[in-house]
Amino acid sequence: MLAPERRTRGDLAVAAAIVVAIVVAATLIWLHSDARGTTSITAGTPIPVPAAAVQVPDRLAELWHAPDGAIDAPLTVDGAVVTADDGTVTGRDPQTGNALWSYQRNMPLCGVASAWHSAIAVYRDRRGCSQVTALDGATGLRKGHRTSEADDSVHVTFDGTYVMSQGPTRLELWRYDLVRTIEYGHVDAPVNSHSQPRSGCDLLSAASSSSRLTVLERCPDEPALRLTILNPAPKDSQKPEEYGSSTLTNIVAAPADVRVLAVSGDRTAVYIDGGSSSGPVIATYDGSGKAVAQFPLTAPLAPNATIEKVGVGFTLWTGTQLVALRSDFAPIWAINGALGPGVLMAASVLVPIPGAIAVVDPVTGQLRSQIPLDRKGTETTPITMAVLGNVVLEQRGKEVFALGS
Repeated sequence: MLAPERRTRGDLAVAAAIVVAIVVAATLIWLHSDARGTTSITAGTPIPVPAAAVQVPDRLAELWHAPDGAIDAPLTVDGAVVTADDGTVTGRDPQTGNALWSYQRNMPLCGVASAWHSAIAVYRDRRGCSQVTALDGATGLRKGHRTSEADDSVHVTFDGTYVMSQGPTRLELWRYDLVRTIEYGHVDAPVNSHSQPRSGCDLLSAASSSSRLTVLERCPDEPALRLTILNPAPKDSQKPEEYGSSTLTNIVAAPADVRVLAVSGDRTAVYIDGGSSSGPVIATYDGSGKAVAQFPLTAPLAPNATIEKVGVGFTLWTGTQLVALRSDFAPIWAINGALGPGVLMAASVLVPIPGAIAVVDPVTGQLRSQIPLDRKGTETTPITMAVLGNVVLEQRGKEVFALGS
């Protein structure tokens, strides 16, 4: 029979040292973990989605307002108004503004988008705007997370199919489960250094749809800006597939103001003010990057001009007027004096104007009525809008204002 094992003082010391090492390691991991810097408060019950408005109200007054410094336009997800400020994303009751859920991290927010019944929050860490979290709009519960290489500042948008995160040197598209469908531009990994069609380019602007990704870029040693049309979901996300790419050699380089405005199906709208006698235009390109048409504008776009999807078309706020565009980007009517791009409500387009909201026929642009509105000194531009049920939302600077009758 073997003699029973006996513990010596040395054994006990080694065991104690192991326990201490485990505790220290666990503490260090926790101190540097994302969980330590995260506070999540979820809704006790899902926020109900209000019924769509059946008519435009005759009067509107402020219901509440809240800081919204990390978003350019009012954001709604299911039944919640989502605001973002500092490192906190909050789901609010549309009638009262009360916080129903919140998600806070000890990192600055790069941007938030509304997609797939979720708020897609992008945070910046040492790798750039790389920390991405999907929050359920009804409860605030975390639905997904991803990390990836990113620039220090990005523009986050949703095209109805993909979320795009675009920075000055690289961009990515993500599908509904936050899996990346394409990366384009700068790549750090040496193994993927030759997977991109070009290197060292500045990404000036971009837009996407379910079938096309369009990028305007400035590449070294090229005489003009380059317009590239891509597959938004190639077979390999690390190997972009081009449908067409060409330099815009017909544009005067130095004074030119060129921007990708939007993509609709496989058609791309590009704003061009090349400093020529023809003046500013909206140029459209087909799915392979071939020029299709040009539509003149009466004045150049302001630096903070914005475009919004409204129904099957778009509204473009130029800085002084609102221009309604068909799905092929042909202008159909315009309103002078607009303060922002407007929003669709109960078969009318609501357009912010000084001291009021104009109610406009979406087909003809005819003014149906005006809703008086005292913005009490907050009437900055652009005023971007959204609608949730019977509540009208206006983004004015770094605050969102909820309006009700």
